[in-house]
Amino acid sequence: MSSGQPSPSLEVFEGADESLLELVDHLLNQGVVLSGEVILGLAGVDLVYVRLSLVLCAADRLFPREDRD
Repeated sequence: MSSGQPSPSLEVFEGADESLLELVDHLLNQGVVLSGEVILGLAGVDLVYVRLSLVLCAADRLFPREDRD
């Protein structure tokens, strides 16, 4: 029952690497910030509070090179 054309599921899996690469490339070019927080407590009393922030982008977005003449 082979018609010579790949099944739709194979087309999705073959393009997965390309779409993942495009996603990572877009994230690095545009940048993304992830934030989260953790609160540890005991008996209703907050004992430890941790706030985390992660900036993910290409280095040239954070520190652009100066044009040298």
